[in-house]
Amino acid sequence: NIDSLSGDNSFTIVTAHQPNIFTGYLYFVYKILHTIKLATYLAVEMPHYKFVPVYYMGSEDADLDELGNIHLNGDKIVWETKQKGAVGRMKNTGLEKMIERVSGELSVFPFGEELVNFLKKWYLNSPDIQTATFKLVNSLFAHYGLIVLLPDNPRLKHSMQPVFEDDLLNQAPSVIVEKTIHSLAHYYKVQASPREINLFYLKDDIRERIVKEGDEWRVVGTETRFSKQALLNELQDFPERFSPNVILRGIFQETILPNIAFIGGGGEMAYWLELKDLFDHYDVPFPVLLLRNSFLFIEARWRDRITSLGFSIHDIFKEERLLTEELVKRESVKKLDLSAEINQVKSYYDNFQQLATAVDVSLKEHVNALQTRAVKQLHTLEKKMLKAEARKFSDQQKQVHLLKDKLFPNNGLQERVDNFMPFYAKFGKEFIDVIYDHSPAIGQDFVVLVEND
Repeated sequence: NIDSLSGDNSFTIVTAHQPNIFTGYLYFVYKILHTIKLATYLAVEMPHYKFVPVYYMGSEDADLDELGNIHLNGDKIVWETKQKGAVGRMKNTGLEKMIERVSGELSVFPFGEELVNFLKKWYLNSPDIQTATFKLVNSLFAHYGLIVLLPDNPRLKHSMQPVFEDDLLNQAPSVIVEKTIHSLAHYYKVQASPREINLFYLKDDIRERIVKEGDEWRVVGTETRFSKQALLNELQDFPERFSPNVILRGIFQETILPNIAFIGGGGEMAYWLELKDLFDHYDVPFPVLLLRNSFLFIEARWRDRITSLGFSIHDIFKEERLLTEELVKRESVKKLDLSAEINQVKSYYDNFQQLATAVDVSLKEHVNALQTRAVKQLHTLEKKMLKAEARKFSDQQKQVHLLKDKLFPNNGLQERVDNFMPFYAKFGKEFIDVIYDHSPAIGQDFVVLVEND
């Protein structure tokens, strides 16, 4: 696949993500598998072309608070380090403790020891986070033909020199994207706003913004300053020291790859929409944008819990309160649904309205107000009856809460909190293959996977 990239009939399908510790979230895996699946699909549809799946690593991201932790069995485990700068360039010091914690939690599962050995191989035998992430992704997905790209490279960044120079000297990208944002403001909320200069200075343990002050360019938070000529010399001699922010990252990606499609999450799609005019200005082809696949994986124990509570798979997407109310209404021998009585009250007030308006039309609104108040009070009574009866079903309530918390942690999607490792420890590489097999290439379905016995 790497060799084929130089061919005129080869194109890439790309997804991008930062080097989260141990992948961070489940959707890290999902978006990569979607990329691979789409490349495979297109190869069948258009056999005269070569389609190569690529994971583009955002290793220059400096948000350690976001990238340096995982959630495991409901606990947040944080990488304790005082390092600064690009996370991808950080040393792996201190990750031994996280791996020990993972081992303690997951080694009891069939593939737990294998996973822990992988973590040690990937992370403890690598000089930095980006190399470890490279090894991790390659180990999991190389057999699918995935290419892992590290853009933190002087030869790759040299190709962006004209755009970087235009940003530094003329602030052209800022002007272009601001205009686009203004035209889109009526339709959607702005996801990413440009700065006057959209480059960071990346050296050693710093990744700080570059700002223009008078006739000089300054690196924020440091004593580093450049004259115009010194800045151009730095860009020419050390292009790797210039790191694009979200506004320029996409055009960098599309400049160095023969790409036709980009797969990302909702937030990524939103900021990519702001960049179309920027691509046109620099005559760089704009890719087709596809929203990544989403999954909910239900293990057998939670499938059985759903069944034992009398719910269907569709039911579990309802609010916890509604599920509890449905359970109590279904299981209780008491009459707790006042719908029929409420309809009777409405019927009575309709009759009252006819009697009152026959006397004086202006009394119609008064009767309506009385009806609204009476119905509201009955709804309140129904909720109080349900709440009182629900106390008798405390065990079932706890089960509903546990179920919702496991499948929708923090009232969100499983894929945005949980990590892939518990599933890998239990199922091994079969977990990856199952997700791949059920990944839609094109389409926007939310996929629910239920473990069989």
